[in-house]
Amino acid sequence: MAKIIAIVNQKGGVGKTTTAINLAASLGVLEKKTLLVDADPQANATSGVGYDPREVKASIYESLINGAPAADLVIGTDNPNLELLPGHIDLVGAEIEMIDMPEREHMLKKVLEPMRDLYDFIIIDCSPSLGLVTVNALTAADSVIIPVQCEYFALEGLGKLLNTVKIVQQRLNTALSIEGMLLTMYDSRLRLANQVVEEVKTHFQQLVFDTVVHRNVSLGEAPSHGQTVLMHDASCKGAVNYLNLAREILQKNQMTRIPEHERTIPVEQ
Repeated sequence: MAKIIAIVNQKGGVGKTTTAINLAASLGVLEKKTLLVDADPQANATSGVGYDPREVKASIYESLINGAPAADLVIGTDNPNLELLPGHIDLVGAEIEMIDMPEREHMLKKVLEPMRDLYDFIIIDCSPSLGLVTVNALTAADSVIIPVQCEYFALEGLGKLLNTVKIVQQRLNTALSIEGMLLTMYDSRLRLANQVVEEVKTHFQQLVFDTVVHRNVSLGEAPSHGQTVLMHDASCKGAVNYLNLAREILQKNQMTRIPEHERTIPVEQ
């Protein structure tokens, strides 16, 4: 039964799509069957794993608006154990088309529920807004990851986002939880970055992941090659950060398997 995690922040440029792509790829590398859902009209997650969104024949839009089974729209990627439900610019229109639909906030949940048995994780990349498609993602998700960039204004807008999460919890999805806040674009040389880390950890304490994603050239370069950072440069700091994040999530959800050679052999009394 898949755990569905939405990557959400209404601020743009915080590393949301970078996190969605590379967390999904890292979970795949750690032998968890993963589906990446591109619910952003910009379709950057789709291009980030090697597809031209303009050439994708059918996207998540067809599922949301026309009721096409998501299983028919899923496409493979070059990354181990990672598949994609692609996005498309048509999603801009979906916001308007869904307004008059019954149970309009539950459309994505209906799309993804039949997919749960096929994967260990479903990662949703949301658009940088709190529109209807993002509310759909929050309604469909078990938990949310909130990327927070280590820069000035980092905490600005977080209150509004957390308030939206709270409203969704009360009215649409009582089971929704916060998986964690992820500090991104960290540069240890900058005093401001260190101040932001301290401030976020002081404010939100246990909600903040131990893993911090460093500012990294390879993370920026990889999407231009249509690759995840693990495919582009597996040894770079960014790749290591996202693998650590994936491990942290597996541990948090008690999904880590101890390798045979590390298991303790019970001592006979």
